[in-house]
Amino acid sequence: MESSVLAFATDLIDEGADHFFGNLTDRAGVGGLTLASVYHEARDVFPHNPRRVVSYLEPGAAYFRPDPARWADQRLRPVPSGAIGADDPFRTAAEEARRRGMKLHAWTVFLHNDRLGFQYPDCAPANAFGDRARTELCPANPEVRQYVLTLVAEHARYGVDAIRAESLHFHGLRHGYHHERYFEQLGPVAEALLGLCFCEHCRSAAIRLGVPADEVQRAVRAEIRRCLDSEQAAAEATPLDRIADGALAAYVDASAATVGSLAAEAAGAAEQLGMRLTFMDADGPGKGWLSGVDLPALAKTVHRIETLGYAATPEQVREKVAAFALYGVDPSALAVILRPMSQDCDGPENLAAKLRVLDELGVPEVEFYNYGLMRLSSMDRIGAALAAL
Repeated sequence: MESSVLAFATDLIDEGADHFFGNLTDRAGVGGLTLASVYHEARDVFPHNPRRVVSYLEPGAAYFRPDPARWADQRLRPVPSGAIGADDPFRTAAEEARRRGMKLHAWTVFLHNDRLGFQYPDCAPANAFGDRARTELCPANPEVRQYVLTLVAEHARYGVDAIRAESLHFHGLRHGYHHERYFEQLGPVAEALLGLCFCEHCRSAAIRLGVPADEVQRAVRAEIRRCLDSEQAAAEATPLDRIADGALAAYVDASAATVGSLAAEAAGAAEQLGMRLTFMDADGPGKGWLSGVDLPALAKTVHRIETLGYAATPEQVREKVAAFALYGVDPSALAVILRPMSQDCDGPENLAAKLRVLDELGVPEVEFYNYGLMRLSSMDRIGAALAAL
């Protein structure tokens, strides 16, 4: 089973390459590093960082040096983080990984990008009223799709083995923003409907598939307004499969086709350049329909599906992985992320038992979240668990 640790480039910068990679090899004993190349805004606590304890990650920042020529004719382009200065931490990571015989993966957040969404709101999803979700980019937008493919190609010059594609899909209303406020209960239906995109590109894509997109948009607007006007209406909202005489389901299926085609194009571009593309599915099987995530279709076009194995017991991890088979995704097509911290693990035996479960099920890759966010004792826990396999 292949193993790696997810990490931020700021971990590498703050600790220095020798110390950083020494922890990965000598303490965690993993064979790979999954380094964030583009990441979203966050505030985190770093238990063992020598320079900071509480720190912020910039919105939509890149942690590599983009090739200016590659982006010359595009509005959407990655913006290097101020934390990297004149350096290119991805090049440092690539050189060190090669020297140590480790694999390098690029952990890339594609469409959850506050920086680009606010700068270019016409590329962000639009709800049924035309309000833009500026923390995201819309996967149906042609400029966004070109951004994705160019970003994939950028990683090839670093000798990246696989791109871990996070956020390569739509997002719901409550994906997260500072001081996000909901003082009235919207109800699950209104919340779901407010997360759907009705930009011109999404509507055109649906119409090409024979879906009456304008009719669906009008029906969605009316249902949201009804739920906003009355607590009772919000609590007793119209079931999704009855909105627009059932056409809403076809509209959401069209969104899944948009996501699927983009993922397929990205995986094809990666493969042509000698890389793999792993689609990161944070929700799990059966939960991503409104985000355009069709797991059986995606499993046929991307090189691997990655899921979160966050759970306290090995039995719960087994259940999470086994659930994919119900949706036509064999465990051999998965990569699983585990957390070795006390939130999920009470010791190395617990983590080792989870690894044995994954091995028994035929899962070929495991990753551990997250280098900078865990104590060094959790790194030791990884090493002990892997050694016990």
